[in-house]
Amino acid sequence: MADYLSPGPARRRPRRAHAFAVTIAAALLVFCAILPWAGVEASSDLIGGAVSRDVRGTDDGFGVYTLIAGMAAMAFGLAGLITRPWIAALAALPGALATLMLVLYVTDPAGAADRVSVDLGRVLSVEPVIRYGWFAALASALALIVFALLTLAPALVSRADQS
Repeated sequence: MADYLSPGPARRRPRRAHAFAVTIAAALLVFCAILPWAGVEASSDLIGGAVSRDVRGTDDGFGVYTLIAGMAAMAFGLAGLITRPWIAALAALPGALATLMLVLYVTDPAGAADRVSVDLGRVLSVEPVIRYGWFAALASALALIVFALLTLAPALVSRADQS
C-alpha cells in the first residue's frame, strides 16, 4: 500500500462554534441597546388608565457605551470566525464592560431609578420601571462572556492531552 494512503494522526480542525456564538451574542447586545431600557409609568384608578413613557438604551450615555462594547465584541467574534477561534475570547472584555455599564445604568443616582416616584393611593401613582430591553441586554452581555470564555476550552483540553 502506498504511503500517502496509510492512516496518520488526525489533524484537529479548529472549532468555530463558540466564536460564532460570541458573534451572535454580541449582535444581540447591539440590538438590545436600542430597545427600551426604562420608563416612567403613571396610573390612576379614577380614570381607569395608565400612561407610560419609555427611554431607549441609546438615549443615555451608558447605553451608548454598551452599544460600542457590543460592536467591539462582534468584531472580536468575527475575527475569531475568520482567523483563529481563540481571538473570540477577547470579547469577554467588552462583555464585562457592557455588564458594568448596565449595572451602572440602574444604580446611577441621576438615572432612571431615582427619577420621579409619587404614590397618592388610588388617585395617582407615578413610578420608574425597568423595561424588557435592559434585561435582554444583561442576558446578552452575560452570554457573551460565557461564550467568549468557552472559546478557550478546546485549547485548554488539547494542552492537557499533550502533557
